[in-house]
Amino acid sequence: MDTLLLARLQFATTTSIHFLFVVVTLGLVTLLVGIQTAWVVTGNPKYERLTRFWGQLYVINYVLGIATGIVMEFQFGLNWSGLSRYVGNVFGAPLAIETLVAFFLESTFLGMWIFGWHRLRRGVHLALLWGVALTAYASAFWIMVANSWLQNPVGYEVRDGIAHLTDFPALLTNPSLGMAFGHVVSAALLVGGMLMAAVSAYHLIRRTPDFAIFRTSLRIGVVTAALAITLVQGFGFAQFGPVGAVQPTKFGSGADADALIAEWTARFGPGDYTPPVLANVGLGFMILIGLGLGALWLLLPLLWRDWVIRLRFPLWLLLLGLPLPFVAVILGWIAREVGRQPWVAYGLLPVDQAVSPVAAPVMLASLIGFSLLLGTLAVTNWTLIARHAARGADDPALGRPPGHPADLRPEPAFA
Repeated sequence: MDTLLLARLQFATTTSIHFLFVVVTLGLVTLLVGIQTAWVVTGNPKYERLTRFWGQLYVINYVLGIATGIVMEFQFGLNWSGLSRYVGNVFGAPLAIETLVAFFLESTFLGMWIFGWHRLRRGVHLALLWGVALTAYASAFWIMVANSWLQNPVGYEVRDGIAHLTDFPALLTNPSLGMAFGHVVSAALLVGGMLMAAVSAYHLIRRTPDFAIFRTSLRIGVVTAALAITLVQGFGFAQFGPVGAVQPTKFGSGADADALIAEWTARFGPGDYTPPVLANVGLGFMILIGLGLGALWLLLPLLWRDWVIRLRFPLWLLLLGLPLPFVAVILGWIAREVGRQPWVAYGLLPVDQAVSPVAAPVMLASLIGFSLLLGTLAVTNWTLIARHAARGADDPALGRPPGHPADLRPEPAFA
């Protein structure tokens, strides 16, 4: 098989898996901030139990998501040395800021929040979670800054065959950034809201003892998801203007696209400079899912007097509809990334010049190994989340007071 195709398949597989962790993390932490803030302000123990329950699911996803991110990062040096060498001085700047300023701070705040239960004052403990959320958003922002530069290179000049950053503010005002960042954030909120609504619906269908707790989280999840899908649609359709301006070949053809293709042919030689059909297919199905999820607004009136629970049918719809936002975010990623082909950096660096000079058998072994590793992490993550979610909110381990009977059980003896 072709080395370039194998490298692209590996990047598509690993980034798709990692992206699922990212949207769950970003969506759940936003909901957690609201729930714990309600607990601190009202003192209602219901919100404490919700914070502990959803916080435990969040921590599981976060820890395993870090592992997938670390594995994914190895690809840049192993498979895409041409990208690192040619545009690393520009592309690496926002990634470095994301790692040093956002990710390290986020992990520190989260660790203090996890181990700060019953050791810190409620206000300080809440402030740590706010820190986790804000740095999570900062992390997503800088990642999108880097990605937007690949979509529309700005603020650089090429010297001695290497791109150098000359205008840092241009990265922050990139036309490809603003609406795309809003789209990703609102998609994460949609995923978080749907996850909360679906897990709550599962417990309400089963009539578990935590009925009152999950009735509250169902309302929070449905309202969040309904608001988020409107933002997803708005930011999604708003991107077509900037995309058409900076990437004329992405979703169609016309005079601008033809002129750009003629310019590229003169600079880089003859070739196919139109993106694969896969980009438009992914975009079409994503739009269909987005429009379909707009039906969440129809469930809001049913929250009045708990009709959504009494009818039970809407609960099954929420439970069965959980995969839809996850499918949509992957299709959206495919539309954005595949749509700029055959470029790594649009109009600047072709994909075939960015791939590492690695033999096809070595690249195939790397593809299989990385895919198996990340697939295992994904299966482990969803197994643990499903197991802990099914246990209910009776007494999660997260936030358990010191000296709790569950912590005093003797360790099992080994033969």
